Amino acid sequence: MLVAILINACLVAFAVVIHHEALNALFWVSHRWKFRRNVTVLIGVFGALVAHVVEIWMFAVGYYFMYHSPLFGTLTGNFNGAMLDCVYFSFTNYTSLGFGDIEPHGALRFTAGLEALTGLVMITWTASFLFLKMQRFWVVREEG
Repeated sequence: MLVAILINACLVAFAVVIHHEALNALFWVSHRWKFRRNVTVLIGVFGALVAHVVEIWMFAVGYYFMYHSPLFGTLTGNFNGAMLDCVYFSFTNYTSLGFGDIEPHGALRFTAGLEALTGLVMITWTASFLFLKMQRFWVVREEG
């Protein structure tokens, strides 16, 4: 179980670092390069989506590794162990959609729960970032 906790801690830590660096880069780009307001917001939205997809794939690699190791449990249901099944499961967990067609067992239950919590935090972080970016441009537009 200690190995599972370490893997999960690394997955969450890497997701937070990836997201921080992505939002930091988007902030830097919007301040260094002068685009039209709408283009800057679109770059922010698409950049954040790319960060989320990278984080989802990172968790999927974790599921794939953990599934194919006898130490961490299994995934049952509409699942055949392929990488794309792990990506699908990761997408449904990260977004808290949770269709329920794939069910984790063993330590993978802990990973699924942590991914859902991490996804919730990352999505709200993105929403806050985009809200502040849009608010800044709306104020500029009203004044200028």
